[in-house]
Amino acid sequence: MELTPDAERFVAEWLSPSPTVHAHTSGTTGEPKPIELLKSDMTASARATIDFFGLGRDSLLLLPLSPDYIAGKMQIVRALTAGCNLMVEPPSRHPFASLRPEEIPASSMIAVVPSQVEGLMGSPIFQALGAVIIGGAPLPPDLEAAVEASGVRAYATYGMTETCSHVALRPLGSPYFRALPGFSFGTDARGCLTITSQTLSFGSLVTNDVVELSGADRFRWLGRIDNVINSGGVKIHPEEVERLILPNLPADTTAYVTSRPSDVWGEEAVIVTDNTALTLADLATPLSALPRAMRPKAVVSLPTIPRTESGKIKRVRLG
Repeated sequence: MELTPDAERFVAEWLSPSPTVHAHTSGTTGEPKPIELLKSDMTASARATIDFFGLGRDSLLLLPLSPDYIAGKMQIVRALTAGCNLMVEPPSRHPFASLRPEEIPASSMIAVVPSQVEGLMGSPIFQALGAVIIGGAPLPPDLEAAVEASGVRAYATYGMTETCSHVALRPLGSPYFRALPGFSFGTDARGCLTITSQTLSFGSLVTNDVVELSGADRFRWLGRIDNVINSGGVKIHPEEVERLILPNLPADTTAYVTSRPSDVWGEEAVIVTDNTALTLADLATPLSALPRAMRPKAVVSLPTIPRTESGKIKRVRLG
């Protein structure tokens, strides 16, 4: 195994007598919080991924992510559990740019975040990869379409630190996440996803993700309930609006949908962006696919869009 100093520290923690390892929640909806994860749970999660992808001793796992986060920790645990080779490098926008395709076995998998995908696609190794898993945040629609068209076996992941990384995978191009072995899904009274595990100690877990179920093993992610905008009684999922507008943004533009107070509707949807030239008129065509009550009422420009340490946009309600 080729390890970075951070990875070496995690391996030492993993091999210690303690039954748990230290981790932190992602901080998507607040400050990251410390959490202790059972090594037995992490091993069970690793085995589900190993079985899904058919990984074994001849496989190669690639890790261009920090082991400080659950995605990095779990890629290491998968390699240790499967007994396969692991290559680790510090995070960058161009993962493993120095590798050659002939160094990549057919049974290989890389874990990346959306900000690394474009650089990975430009790498000589991209077409040689057996599988790509992408987590941390939704992939921009245009980039997802490009990866899908490449023919590389790629998946978006759904999971969190509390579930020891992903519990479901979505083949790019499909709207549905499918459960990994040992997991099943339901919804609570809010329409939020509930996760049941037959193999991990948490048993059942309630999330704040609004979903559309299609059986106990499949769901379509609609958005975070924390982000829902109630505009005159109409519930707007910002993530659904973003799926329409993001492919139509100018290059190098970041944007998200949030709310601001409204004297008429209580609150209304607006687009926040770092592009000072962007107007609603520029997005008239994609927004026309929405009912009028769900369309953003303005574009608000900010000098920069705040992000978490892991690169997720920090959504802020205005006003």
